[in-house]
Amino acid sequence: MSLAGEDRKISIMTLLNEKGKVIARELALLFEVTTETIRRDLDELEKDNKLKKIYGGAVKFKVEIEPPLYERELINPEAKSKIGFLAAELIDDNDVIIVDEGSTALQIIHFLEGKHNVTILTNSIPALMLLIERKKRGSFDGKIILIGGEVNVKHLRVSGPIAEKIMEDFYVNKAFISVDGVSLEYGITSYDYEQAVLTRELIRCSETVIVVADESKIAKRTLSKIVDLHDVHIIVSDQAPPNGWIPKLKDSDVRWVHPVVL
Repeated sequence: MSLAGEDRKISIMTLLNEKGKVIARELALLFEVTTETIRRDLDELEKDNKLKKIYGGAVKFKVEIEPPLYERELINPEAKSKIGFLAAELIDDNDVIIVDEGSTALQIIHFLEGKHNVTILTNSIPALMLLIERKKRGSFDGKIILIGGEVNVKHLRVSGPIAEKIMEDFYVNKAFISVDGVSLEYGITSYDYEQAVLTRELIRCSETVIVVADESKIAKRTLSKIVDLHDVHIIVSDQAPPNGWIPKLKDSDVRWVHPVVL
């Protein structure tokens, strides 16, 4: 059976979906091509996120899902705290800001002491509760505005058409955005389409867009596109940008903020 390249890749994916795993040597015999040709096919399919290469072949690509909030809070807590501190340094007195849902953006609230008359809009229920607690204690003296809408109980966040409509009436200085993936090619992405749509609205109404993302989100693409990289102004991370990223960040006019190692 000798097939052209694209037809061969379609057949490989059909076999992979049926069996869950394919072996390069067996594919070469089946399609009457060299193993080098099959490896090139597998390389291209992996680049398109259609499979995962393993030694001697490939397996089905595992689609990641967004963990519940309580699980996300346990992932890279030290890195997220560093990001929260650096992001809070970007907030000025009298700012009107958005603190997006997400375990990384939530950390910003822990470092607001000393900031005066800051108005915070949020669609995060944990952020709302933390802000109320700090306001009661006198460690936060600004205004709190909850972005209303449908509540996602698993992730303790608000999204949907009501939230999007509410944001049409606001303009803010800075939006601190949590994301699930940051990619040079694919921009910033989310696991959740509905959340991605709301995040685009948060970005639209913001003068400065600040993405907060730990190292696990960098050079990663997830399901739903939010915006292109050039629509972001600042990325705050716990690590320096990956090798080769700096020219593209400069071209996109994106500033990268990370801890300075002395």
